Amino acid sequence: MLGEGILLILILIGVLGHSNILAASACVLLVMKLSNLSHYFDLISRRGLEVGLLFLMLSVLVPFASDEMNFKDMLRGIFSWPGFFCAVGGAIATYMNGAGLSMLKVQPELMTGLVVGAIVGIVVFKGVPVGPLMSAGLAAFFMQIFNFIKG
Repeated sequence: MLGEGILLILILIGVLGHSNILAASACVLLVMKLSNLSHYFDLISRRGLEVGLLFLMLSVLVPFASDEMNFKDMLRGIFSWPGFFCAVGGAIATYMNGAGLSMLKVQPELMTGLVVGAIVGIVVFKGVPVGPLMSAGLAAFFMQIFNFIKG
């Protein structure tokens, strides 16, 4: 019963915060739970991130597949200052995502904090929840800084 209540609260937060992704995700899980499809939760938990990242990567690569971007555009996107900074940002983000994944494997209970932070980011800052790995990567980075300062 607690799970249904939390999902209803998340639906409400998603609707009030204008986050269709949060509301839809909570709705899908609530419908699955109420229709005795909760045995698929483990599958979603294990493979959902991979499927989500697959669709995210597909959406990013569409301009290449649809010929919306030519070779000159690609070179400009790599050999310009903004392109360079994007490449550096991509490398750092990928590294941090790996650190976040490692942290969540060791301490899966920290996912609760990531969910709360994502909800605050969606509702208060009108952010887009593209994935918990970057959030976990930033959290791992902050924890390393905290531990370094703490001694």
